[in-house]
Amino acid sequence: MKLLEHQAKEVFRNYNIKTPREHVAQTTEEACEHAKKIGTPLVVKAQVPVGGRGKAGGVKLVKDLSEVASVSKQILGMNIKQCLVKKVLVSQALPFEIEYYISITLDRASMKPMFIISPSGGVDIEEISKNQPEKIFNLSVDLVVGIKTYEMRSVYRKCFQDEKNPPSISDFQQLLETLYEIYLKEDAGLVEINPLIILDGKFVALDAKMLIDDNALFRHSYYKSLENENDEETAQEKEARESGLAYISLDGDIACIVNGAGLAMATMDVVKHWGGQPANFLDIGGSSNPAKMIKALEIIASNPNVKSVLINIFGGITRCDDIATGLVQALETTGFSLPLSVRLIGTNDAQAKEMLKQVKISVFTDMNEAIKVAVQHAQGGN
Repeated sequence: MKLLEHQAKEVFRNYNIKTPREHVAQTTEEACEHAKKIGTPLVVKAQVPVGGRGKAGGVKLVKDLSEVASVSKQILGMNIKQCLVKKVLVSQALPFEIEYYISITLDRASMKPMFIISPSGGVDIEEISKNQPEKIFNLSVDLVVGIKTYEMRSVYRKCFQDEKNPPSISDFQQLLETLYEIYLKEDAGLVEINPLIILDGKFVALDAKMLIDDNALFRHSYYKSLENENDEETAQEKEARESGLAYISLDGDIACIVNGAGLAMATMDVVKHWGGQPANFLDIGGSSNPAKMIKALEIIASNPNVKSVLINIFGGITRCDDIATGLVQALETTGFSLPLSVRLIGTNDAQAKEMLKQVKISVFTDMNEAIKVAVQHAQGGN
């Protein structure tokens, strides 16, 4: 689960991390009332569970109270990366010279929590990490001894050498320890402050981002209550979840229907290898219910970006003849017309191939061949 900025900041305040004075508003009128209490200058920010708000126009600096109504009206109702803006955060605008970045997440290579820290934070942090990696500092957390003091001191010297009024090293250590505590106690996958600023020698979190492990929501009634509010599912993802299908929307044009998460990931890798772009991750699971195939094709057909469909089934618990039955029924009842490339191998694959032969669908046994045909279909080939 992705927390909205104001929700993550509420967590921060509970752990005594400083944030600006701010209030959430759902209407223009509420935004104006909050602005009067805070005073100018202030910032009006869209509250959506996606990044890139600033570049999309969802973050506006306001220097005069007379501008609050028009700015909040402009942001409320915006669509940012398919997320409708239903709330704005009216926040005190604080002065700063340097934007810092700090986060903690799991480093899978070392299998340890790792801090990522930079004196070049802000909206272009991704570009900094690519083009100026020397400005990104990593600090691993030892699972037995915690944060190693000598490593922390080294990062402190490198990160704050240009700050006119730097925080004390003890304040830096306290910030790291607090973020680590949040990371552990709140079952977070990511805790991020970007930008982090220094005001009068003290740290202030101007923005906040937190990802909470969905499998741990049962331990946190507050986060559980936010599930509907923070929903960022596409229509296809919601329909798939309600139908018992594992589906994630992607940006490509080749729809993938696969059984098993591992095979689904491998399939998307091979699609990319042959020059295609997957439109989704769709795992129909181990069930042999033909209705799942029908529903999968209905969901895929509702995506206007899809140009080609790849079905890749390695039959074990999932019987190939049941997959074929569902496919035939879907073609007969839904008028599905997108080009298909089908690979079926495993349990009852001979029966499945005979069934599909009757409706003039060729079946591949080699995954690479099936995928190359799907890519050709998407690129306009026959």
